[in-house]
Amino acid sequence: MSASDRILVQRLEKLQELRRQGVEPYTNKFFPTHRVNEVINRYGALSGPELEKLNSTFRMAGRLVLQRHFGKATFCHFQDESGRLQAYVQRQVVGEEAFSLFKKLDLGDFVGFEGTLFRTRTQELTLAVTSFVLLTKSLRPLPEKYHGLVDMEVRYRQRYLDLITNPEVRQVFLSRTRIIALIRHFLESRGFLEVETPMMQPLPGGAAARPFVTHHHALDMKLYLRIAPELYLKRLVIGGFERVFEINRNFRNEGLSILHNPEFTMLEFYQAYATYEDLINLTEELFGYVARELLGTLRLTYQGQAIDLSPPWQRLDLRESLTQLGNIPANVVYDKTALLALAKKEGVILRPGEGYGRALTKLFDLLVEAKLVQPTFILGYPTETSPLSRRNDDNPEVVDRFELFIAGREMANAFSELNDPLDQRERFVKQMEAHTSGDLEAHPLDEDFLTALEYGMPPTAGEGIGIDRLVMLFTDSPSIRDVILFPQLRPER
Repeated sequence: MSASDRILVQRLEKLQELRRQGVEPYTNKFFPTHRVNEVINRYGALSGPELEKLNSTFRMAGRLVLQRHFGKATFCHFQDESGRLQAYVQRQVVGEEAFSLFKKLDLGDFVGFEGTLFRTRTQELTLAVTSFVLLTKSLRPLPEKYHGLVDMEVRYRQRYLDLITNPEVRQVFLSRTRIIALIRHFLESRGFLEVETPMMQPLPGGAAARPFVTHHHALDMKLYLRIAPELYLKRLVIGGFERVFEINRNFRNEGLSILHNPEFTMLEFYQAYATYEDLINLTEELFGYVARELLGTLRLTYQGQAIDLSPPWQRLDLRESLTQLGNIPANVVYDKTALLALAKKEGVILRPGEGYGRALTKLFDLLVEAKLVQPTFILGYPTETSPLSRRNDDNPEVVDRFELFIAGREMANAFSELNDPLDQRERFVKQMEAHTSGDLEAHPLDEDFLTALEYGMPPTAGEGIGIDRLVMLFTDSPSIRDVILFPQLRPER
């Protein structure tokens, strides 16, 4: 029997003994009046004599995380959602029977305390307990005697223990909530309307990705978990909502990595009568707003790299980036035959129907992306790889699109939207041909969306920003699993 199993057996015996003594180990009759942070913020600066003059009683509750027994008294620390506070339990105050019970409590138990505030000889703010009640009996021990979880696999699988034992992890997820709230405020203050679109769709669309498939029994039809909300948000623009956004859950049947989780969160927004150049300015403003509100500065450090979010950010044409940062000679970049030969040499696999445009973007992924540490907008994406983007007026082989890169990874994708229904149909047909040739990520032909486009969509620009990667950046987290409460993991063996 493992040490953990032995403790479980011992605590089960304690549980039964408590019930024999008439103590209910899972009561629900204690209601706190204060949280730890409220007490610390309001009374933490008062001296001992000032605390004595308060003549106030505090009812507080939390999980026991530390105990120190000294004969007739016990010091302990308890923790609620907002923080940790010390409590002092004396036998002569709570009584012999209650004190005996308290000494039998274990780390991890939830306890409700009532008492007054004072300062110890070391000047630590402390709750002098006049009474207490056991609220929840913990049957399993906290890991490593509350020194925190170290094993990353265990931390991800048992996030509840990670949150209990690692305060810095709690702070990451508090920051995540704050970041999303800031994004909402930023967009709403600029006239954007938050909406919700279907997560189960009859056709997957809006991105190049392999979908998850499910089945609706009542309708006897195949449905797909959405890979993006794009085509539904555009329908709303067609319907007259000129500025819309959605903070949405997307699902893509792809591999796992430090940057990819099959279920992830995206911000996607659309603005009528705007171009992708307008969104460049909006993106700089949005990132700057979040940084100033969250961090108080536009300068941050991510995994040891200093990053400056001060606008304006660098702009680079895709082909120029391949020459300047990818060290590919210009005569090769602009020569389709030569570039395809180089791509093959670099191990790029092109599927049937894919050509120069796909080779450009794949070589960019291999040779350039990791070098874009400072915020950089990459422009001039090939029409071939951008089936929903508006063609550039001067060069129809590229589209009015940018991707944003920070810290060597893609953070956002935006473009002036294709609103020509005939052009869109042609591109959908080409995508279907690619799908038939084996490209499982190619777009299907969405007749309903084409019908909507035929009613007319105003000139529009749209953008998607990865919330998880944004949180990674602002919390200096190395893996997407560090910013998703319950990341997808391989089954335990």
